[in-house]
Amino acid sequence: MIQKVILHVAIFIVALLPLVTATQTHTKKIIHECSDHKVLEPSPKLLFQIVLHGILLWTSMGFLMPIAILVIRMSNKEQNGRRLKMIVYTHAFLQILSVLLVAVATIMSVINFENFFDNTHQRLGLALYVAIWLPFIAGIFRPDRGSKNRGVWYAFHWLIGVTVTLLGIVNVYLGLQAYNTKTMKNTSVWNWLFSIEVGVIAFIYLFQEKWQYIKQSGGILSNESVRPTDQEASPTQKKEISPMA
Repeated sequence: MIQKVILHVAIFIVALLPLVTATQTHTKKIIHECSDHKVLEPSPKLLFQIVLHGILLWTSMGFLMPIAILVIRMSNKEQNGRRLKMIVYTHAFLQILSVLLVAVATIMSVINFENFFDNTHQRLGLALYVAIWLPFIAGIFRPDRGSKNRGVWYAFHWLIGVTVTLLGIVNVYLGLQAYNTKTMKNTSVWNWLFSIEVGVIAFIYLFQEKWQYIKQSGGILSNESVRPTDQEASPTQKKEISPMA
């Protein structure tokens, strides 16, 4: 039942885009003549829409999708069924929320911006909007554990999910560059903040690889720490060396 509802929502959003495209409006810009070239200065309303578009995509592709990957990786060694179910549901919730935010940002772009697809940010953004639905739909039709198609499904879901996430991060950087080119506003602070966020997420991703080994190493060390030392004999040894009565 839930899968059908999610699928119908996805079909509705995809079907909505052509209708929005048909009603696309051109936004006014103030054009200043400067020597041999023209500088396009966006209106305050358009500037707000550009910033909101960027925030939505930063939040979805630059934050929620990477976090969803980190969450699902917690299930690799999880044995508790209840915790495993919570991890899977959290991963699915983050993915659905991310897809919805991308859909809103895309609809905003179609309505408010002049999309000539003459730069890498716009072209990659269009490709990502199509690609982001693939892991989402694959998650809906997830085979049961132990089924023969589970391995193929897992490889596809993992590969497309990681690829979309990485390209989404790249497109956030391209979007900041496009914003700088369009508005002539300095985006160095935003580039640094996003780079710090990506660095922290990458560190956690790599740390998850070694966490199980660290826990196992901790268990080995704790076991070794309780072994009797040369200075402290075991009760059996004490009995053997005690004087005869």
